[in-house]
Amino acid sequence: MREWNEGDTESISKQITEEDVRVYSDISLDTNPVHLDPEYASRTRFGQRIAHGLYVAGLISAVIGTKIPGPGAIYTGQTLRFVRPVYLGDIVTATATISKYDRERGRMTLQTVCKNQGGEAVLEGEAEIRYRPDPSPLAMGGHA
Repeated sequence: MREWNEGDTESISKQITEEDVRVYSDISLDTNPVHLDPEYASRTRFGQRIAHGLYVAGLISAVIGTKIPGPGAIYTGQTLRFVRPVYLGDIVTATATISKYDRERGRMTLQTVCKNQGGEAVLEGEAEIRYRPDPSPLAMGGHA
């Protein structure tokens, strides 16, 4: 099991697809035409369809739940600031970096950012996590 320290960082990347936006819209019930209707979106300040901001923020959850700190992480808070739109076809890299870790209390603070393929921040924030390493064999890559 990995020992986490302040300054440690992990990332994941995902290309945002038409299907991602459609499925997220179905699940979230957010049918804003800026996400779904090319003609409507072309008349907005974005000029084209954009991905849902909270879908993009969900990539941060993926980093936290699978990589840093991974199994055993419980989200307790997240601030978000949407900096730039994410367009269909963009490749978004979500990164979390440990800024504070109190092992005794099982609390971790992570600086979070999502960047597009051009390296521009599209979303910034901070996550608060409760974390106690899971000692189970499954969490360590073993079998039950």
